[in-house]
Amino acid sequence: MAAAWTTKLARACPGVAVRLEEPMADHVSFRLGGPAAAMAFPADAGQLAALLAFAAGEGLRPQILGAGTNVAPPDEGLDTLVICLAGGLGTLERRGEHTVAVGAGVPMARAAAFAAREGLTGLEFAHGIPGTVGGGVFMNAGAYGGELCQVVQETTVLRDGRLETVRGEAQGFGYRRSAFQDGGTVIVGALLALAPGDPEAIRARMRELAARRRASQPLELPSAGSAFKRPTGGYAAALIDQAGCKGLRVGGAAVSEKHAGFLVNLGGATCADLRALVAEVQRRVLESSGILLEPEIRFL
Repeated sequence: MAAAWTTKLARACPGVAVRLEEPMADHVSFRLGGPAAAMAFPADAGQLAALLAFAAGEGLRPQILGAGTNVAPPDEGLDTLVICLAGGLGTLERRGEHTVAVGAGVPMARAAAFAAREGLTGLEFAHGIPGTVGGGVFMNAGAYGGELCQVVQETTVLRDGRLETVRGEAQGFGYRRSAFQDGGTVIVGALLALAPGDPEAIRARMRELAARRRASQPLELPSAGSAFKRPTGGYAAALIDQAGCKGLRVGGAAVSEKHAGFLVNLGGATCADLRALVAEVQRRVLESSGILLEPEIRFL
């Protein structure tokens, strides 16, 4: 039987698309996890604010979801409101000579392609990151020597129902971290400061990085990208390989044979499989190298 609050949600937030008992596996890149009691899809900041106000009034702790590219929901599902920003909050426009305003729900690849068309460089590294800009800012996503902290000038957030702008060092960027992970805010969008460049050279760089990804990463299988954070003085994939974990399997979850830094769903993997695989990889790497790897995957 649905929780009482789910029957109130549509009335409290008219105009917001809501689905009850929505399979989380359809919204995360690992393709696993049970259903969310309710999943809402706000189109703009106003709808997002209404959903957050509703959740607070019902005593709920909502989960914010972007493209779901680095998260793993539990097999039993989530008995709360999940707010999915992917597909909404879609602002994408040039502001000023070298800045671009991007909504939290815009895919990173789309933002990078837009910048290229505008002749703006600095976002090429993000073209192959399969998440949203909101999720990317939240975790300071990066690849091939680039990180979002290098281009994010300011971040717009919702705090207690009001829009706020967070600038500079107040954003708290570090390796795979930002101040927004500390709670109390939800990212609505960001202003990116880029530099002028030749559109064809920018596109050539993006094609080069895409080819490198295809050659080295198991893009044909569900995964969450790099499963572990880079440890000080080394690389997670190398440590995992040296520990003999390539191909290691627990249920339907496995360490990729192609890239040891990726954990993949070979078919039918559960969140329990993934948790057990993460723990076993950590154990073996710690035993062989003395380094405890920290997961980059967020278990909801």
